[in-house]
Amino acid sequence: MFDHFVVSVVVCPVLVALAVRWLADRLRPEAAVTVLVLSIVTASAACLVSLAAFALKAVAEVHAVGLWLGYSDAVVRADTEREPWVSVLSASLFVAAVAGLVRVWRLHRREMNVTREFRGLPVDADRVTMIDDARVEAFAVPGPPGRVVVTTGMRSVLDDQQYGALLAHERAHLESRHHALVLFARLAAAVHPVFWGLTRRIDFLVERAADERAAEQLGDRRVVARAIGAAARSASEARLGLSMAPGRRDLRGAGVVPRRVASLLAPRYAARLMTLVAVPVAVAAGSVIWTGECVADLGQLLYAAGMLH
Repeated sequence: MFDHFVVSVVVCPVLVALAVRWLADRLRPEAAVTVLVLSIVTASAACLVSLAAFALKAVAEVHAVGLWLGYSDAVVRADTEREPWVSVLSASLFVAAVAGLVRVWRLHRREMNVTREFRGLPVDADRVTMIDDARVEAFAVPGPPGRVVVTTGMRSVLDDQQYGALLAHERAHLESRHHALVLFARLAAAVHPVFWGLTRRIDFLVERAADERAAEQLGDRRVVARAIGAAARSASEARLGLSMAPGRRDLRGAGVVPRRVASLLAPRYAARLMTLVAVPVAVAAGSVIWTGECVADLGQLLYAAGMLH
């Protein structure tokens, strides 16, 4: 079974992460973000199942458990006698992954609790809630029904065209369910550390996807670019809404705003590269198949040991 550990836990996640990292800045974000997140999530799910299988094997290797259930634990241990550490390591990694998933889910629940105070507020005909607050913020609150929350501070720094671009951007988040994509990417990163560095890329990619949707709706990329710049110059330090909504540190840090503006004003995407999204998808699908074989091999091993008779 050791080869299953190598493929599903080591090789496939690394290949998917490398492919996503390379493709993220080269494809149209609105066309690629869902497929890239799906690849990450699929690879991490396959990894988690493989770790669970090896964790079960680690338990089955315990002599006391073998005596209690009446099977040969020696047969179970013999399968990976050249790599005796793999079962214990997998069990440890599985526990760490589950703890990470719980942590991310609790953070998500806290964020959803934050949205409850906004869901009860009145909205206008465009499902926009305007809050009397000097902080410069705007964010989408997922539904149902979804709504856009805008502070008076944000409205005051944007002209009418820029405000229209802001609303189009936030509605794009709601319509494309970007909050779910960000959550899935964070859950995947909780399972496997190779995906840690991809969460910010996915955050940026969904922002870029919303930028593109807004530019398409307004028919003017420069208006969206100016709205981004105006919001960045006045963005608040303190957070009012969800962590997905960028604050000043996020907007000004690491060249995020210049990259978003540059991508709007001079997009550099090659249509021929879209076919390359098949690479992470294929690798992720392969990890699922390999993980299925891992589970089947474990079942055969436990049967041979006399556990499943």
